[in-house]
Amino acid sequence: MLETLISSKTRVKLLVKFFLNSNNIAYLRSLESEFGDSSNAIRLELNRLEGAGMLSSFSDGNKKMFRANKTHPLFKEIRNIVLKTIGIDSIIENVVERLGEVEKVYLVGEFSKGLDSEVIDLVLIGNIDKSFLIKLVDKAEELINRKIRYLIYSPTEFNSDKFLNKKPEPLLLWLKE
Repeated sequence: MLETLISSKTRVKLLVKFFLNSNNIAYLRSLESEFGDSSNAIRLELNRLEGAGMLSSFSDGNKKMFRANKTHPLFKEIRNIVLKTIGIDSIIENVVERLGEVEKVYLVGEFSKGLDSEVIDLVLIGNIDKSFLIKLVDKAEELINRKIRYLIYSPTEFNSDKFLNKKPEPLLLWLKE
């Protein structure tokens, strides 16, 4: 969907990279190897996004580091569009909210790094009906045209200190209120 609205594939990759997980920080050469695109195309799009105020930058030695500008007035809207494009909003609506006693849901894997992938990796914490989860995941996969891979932890077996210190940092998607 995002590719239809934005003609630059590099810009779409950058928006996913920085707005899916707004903690992501990257520099030109790392993005070049990550995306497999030319440095000129990436530089051009980074400059456009920075000029529009959507990305901010800082120096780290001789590297210019970029990250999402969380204070941009459209930050939340752009992030929501990215989430909808990937289908994570459908997963939350169609899977998590019907499972019963879910305490937290984390996004891990390629998407937590801000990379597009055919597989969405989730970690669910709570007391969950596994057979119902399988049915809901099947429906959600059809809706978003992506595979969903998941791990389930009960609240007692989940060690948040060990889990949250992993790199890349897991992205909290849902928290029981």
